[in-house]
Amino acid sequence: MTFTAEQLEIRALARDFAQTEIAPHAEAWDAAGKIPDDLFLRMAELGFLGMLVPERYGGLDLDVATYLLVLEEIARADASVALTVAIHSGPVPGILLAHGSESQKEGWLPRLASGEIIGAFALTEPGAGSDAAAIACVARRAGAGWALDGEKSWVTNGARAGLVMTFARTSPEGVGCFLAEPSQEGYHIVRSVTTMGHRASETVDVALRGLEVGDESLIGDPQRAFTYALEGLVLGRAGIAAQALGIAQASLDHATRYSLEREQFGRPLSDFGATQAKLANMAARISAVRSTIQEVGRRLDRERRGDRDTGTGADALVARAAGAKLLASETAMYAADEAVQIFGGYGYMRDYPVERLMRDAKGTEIFEGTSEIMRVVIAREIIKAAREA
Repeated sequence: MTFTAEQLEIRALARDFAQTEIAPHAEAWDAAGKIPDDLFLRMAELGFLGMLVPERYGGLDLDVATYLLVLEEIARADASVALTVAIHSGPVPGILLAHGSESQKEGWLPRLASGEIIGAFALTEPGAGSDAAAIACVARRAGAGWALDGEKSWVTNGARAGLVMTFARTSPEGVGCFLAEPSQEGYHIVRSVTTMGHRASETVDVALRGLEVGDESLIGDPQRAFTYALEGLVLGRAGIAAQALGIAQASLDHATRYSLEREQFGRPLSDFGATQAKLANMAARISAVRSTIQEVGRRLDRERRGDRDTGTGADALVARAAGAKLLASETAMYAADEAVQIFGGYGYMRDYPVERLMRDAKGTEIFEGTSEIMRVVIAREIIKAAREA
């Protein structure tokens, strides 16, 4: 796999920042269940909160493949930070750019890119998780705008955010996408959710009670936003794949260092064939996944340039993104599990980093669609192509 000089430079910048400004604090943030606000301002100064935002709106205008490299490096240091950044930097600006009006872009994208506000994505509901089409949150006409009523679950950044991209049913067949602000009357944080992994990332349940937004807050067609959400999920799944890859790489990093330091029977663990086999298998899977993710990134870049992706079956972009997430998340779980085994009893203790990596890895098999749903997505595209052949 070959990277450009610019990609290598940006990856090096991300790696240096992540390892010096994030990694030393990851354990403390996990224990406290919170990421300090000033971290995001420092990341904004480097452009990492506006990676996919065009320069005219204050962003870096990176290609998706490079964006995924940066996410990998951030997750290698702390998956909680990477998840926060991915939601803020991926589907939120992505949908705005693809379907928002010019005034919406000018009003929101510079604020997102500068870190003035953080973005959130409110799609999932208590009864609409894997089945996103079952959205029950309702948007009704109210004067010159809309009133939103319903529940949203597991909203990452939902309390910290200054902008929440919210999906609500506008008719029995249609879904709209609305730009809501948590400071508005009618937006209520029901509870903060304590999760197994990604504990420093903010996750909340939200109740919308007559939240009023104007027509200027509606993105695109009020009947077609479900397709916008699906588009956002393709980019979101690529982002989760990159985060999973970062967790897997961190697992290999820690396991390798520990195998050199820890001695048993008078020899370092790295001398034993069983340990070497574990490290080799982890490295091989990680390399294969990185190539898969980068290919998805390049195809997403072509789509952003207006080049329609003509892949079908397992080669369709939606299937390839689902496949990348599936492989990456299962590789993260495999690598974290192997790292815990290499650490032995110490790997089971919270005093050592691989315990956190294993908890974080599990989340990547669930976020943006479970592994089971990824298999459904891939199989659906394969069967669709076969029927049309």
